[in-house]
Amino acid sequence: MPLNKLMFKSGIVSDITPFSNEGGFVDGDKIRFRLGSPEKIGGWSKFSTSTYLGSARRLLNWVALDGSDFLGIGTHLKYYIEEGQAFNDITPERQTINTNVTFTTNTTTGTESKVIVNASAHGANLNDFVTISNADAAVGGIAASAIGDSNGKEHQIIEIVSSNAFKIDVGSNATGVATGAAKSSGSVELVFQINTGLDVTVGGTGWGAGQWSGTTDGALATQLNEALDASETDVDVDNETGMNTANDVILVDNELMLVSATSDDDTMTVTRGHSGTAPATHADNTLVRLAVGNDDSTNDFVGWGNAASVTVPGAQIRLWSHDNFGEDIIINPRDGGLFYWDKTNGTSTRAVKLNTRAGTKTSIPTIAKQIIVSDQDRHVIVFGCDGLGSSTTDTDGDGIQDPLLIRFSSQENPLDFFPTTTNTAGDIRLGGGSEFVQAVETKEQILVYTNKTLHSMRFIGPPFTFGIKELSKNITIMSPFSAIAIDDSVYWMGIDTFYLYNGQTQQLPCSVKDKVFLDLNIEERDKVHVGANTEFSEIWWFYPSASSTEIDKYVIYNYLENVWYFGSLARQAWLDRGIRSLPLATGSQNLFNHETGFDDDGAAMTSFVESAPMTLGDASKFSFINRIIPDVNFAGSTSVNPQVDFTIKARTHSGSGFTQTDDNNTSQRTATTPVEVYTEKLDVRVRGRTFALRVEATELGTKFKLGTPQVNIVQDGRR
Repeated sequence: MPLNKLMFKSGIVSDITPFSNEGGFVDGDKIRFRLGSPEKIGGWSKFSTSTYLGSARRLLNWVALDGSDFLGIGTHLKYYIEEGQAFNDITPERQTINTNVTFTTNTTTGTESKVIVNASAHGANLNDFVTISNADAAVGGIAASAIGDSNGKEHQIIEIVSSNAFKIDVGSNATGVATGAAKSSGSVELVFQINTGLDVTVGGTGWGAGQWSGTTDGALATQLNEALDASETDVDVDNETGMNTANDVILVDNELMLVSATSDDDTMTVTRGHSGTAPATHADNTLVRLAVGNDDSTNDFVGWGNAASVTVPGAQIRLWSHDNFGEDIIINPRDGGLFYWDKTNGTSTRAVKLNTRAGTKTSIPTIAKQIIVSDQDRHVIVFGCDGLGSSTTDTDGDGIQDPLLIRFSSQENPLDFFPTTTNTAGDIRLGGGSEFVQAVETKEQILVYTNKTLHSMRFIGPPFTFGIKELSKNITIMSPFSAIAIDDSVYWMGIDTFYLYNGQTQQLPCSVKDKVFLDLNIEERDKVHVGANTEFSEIWWFYPSASSTEIDKYVIYNYLENVWYFGSLARQAWLDRGIRSLPLATGSQNLFNHETGFDDDGAAMTSFVESAPMTLGDASKFSFINRIIPDVNFAGSTSVNPQVDFTIKARTHSGSGFTQTDDNNTSQRTATTPVEVYTEKLDVRVRGRTFALRVEATELGTKFKLGTPQVNIVQDGRR
């Protein structure tokens, strides 16, 4: 019989049954489609041997006039500027305390390195960073140099004892119980960096949660001292100080607990599943936060669109927005302040609050959800921010965050936000939805998303400067960084579908929609982010699967070929090539160059694609496949002997498995054979009514592109 050509359709289709997709592909990983054919994606390698602290969720690349190539990196713990493969910490500072600071050693054991730092109104959260300077005297046998010398020593806070004390680990054991100033005269200096953010979403926080202002005050935090099942009412913690008042409410993961009593051994008696939350199991060392530090009130936990009674720095995962103002950069931790880094001061200098810059300052926003510097007209635009100060003499805004308010500075002046007849500053309040989510700058406009609506913001000139127009209602958006502009179009991921705006809003047909949205951890939706890989006309959305709290999956839309495909990859941020020749991505405290080679940072990278079942010949009869003519291109491989595995899988009917043998065990249902550069044919013996093809690369340095294989098929009987 003549050879049968296996002609495949481009892309992966997983939202219909396999037999409905005959001639197409149903599964794959680390493959892309180019000119209609599947091929292995490019590999990656570490950018440098250096690492950073925290989970990096935002990148920005720019070049200064002197040619300096900078990369801004925002993590949940720090903000860095990378230059010359060095990660420079420019995290802004929040507060300095240099009076009445003392240190207490040995609180629980005879020899330990954990030290309590006594500092009134420190305002720190768990995992914050503090730099201690000018210590010159030992405390309890711990040398001054371990605490903080003249150059300053950075420590990470490991426990919040109270609003006036916290604990650090100095890395050197004490020899006795003591309290001292670590200073022969006067006091040491404590310099606190801005509060760190969370790396895992706390229930009731984030833009998509029920409260847009947060639910916890964040001043007090500790950790569970043992695992907790769903029925236990005695909660053991490292330190319950400050959480021991009847009717206090603590937050553990997504569960609220009402405190009824405490004991001296850091055990609290609680009522589980408070305020409608579900009792659950909690692991040892889980973060415990004080949610309500006074008598419980129904106003403490509110619905969408209502202000919560308290706000909290660091109650949601830390997300950053940032943009260039000339050679400099303006940065904003979501629901935090505005900060400015001046290039002329160098990468050894930290960013500072925008309102501390030299010059006349008017009504500078003190809290915001996102910032953009408009490219053509050079306005600093601030979204979801606080309102104007009462007059032109007020340096700052009013401090009351409005989740729908947009404010913009005067042109070319990031310090002037109070509108007058002589400047172009102003504000706009969005009329739809209940909270701003994301703004995306395109060539002609800025698209502004709320939780329910899409708006267009355009520069129109004086006296109004910017105009706003509602484009769509009843749309959704997944996260604060799930929309991206490509040329004149904007693509984004909603909570259950994908969208496209190209002059009109429309749902984007997706052949793998169920694959993505039925396997997505919606509680960690804030981590979803999008990036472009324009060399291959691709848009990548990275998301956490249902079984993961961190990014582990991706889905790709090829907008040139109008096809979809997916795979597994842990990347927390992505930046397309542009200034730098390769795309950049972050993961595991490392920066990676992508689309370089075909391996996983020196290790083999597995890549495969699998077809839907095919009927070859009369579907009522069995068939034998006894020969395959492969069609594989290995161009670009770095291996001397690149190869892939061809696997032919057979089924008797749609309800049978691929790996069964027939009744008399006389023939195979699967056959796997290596294919190399010079392989002309494969001899196999596979029997069934339908067949599927899987092509897989597992070797170092192998790049492959699948063409049009041919198979020799021999008709058999009906049984």
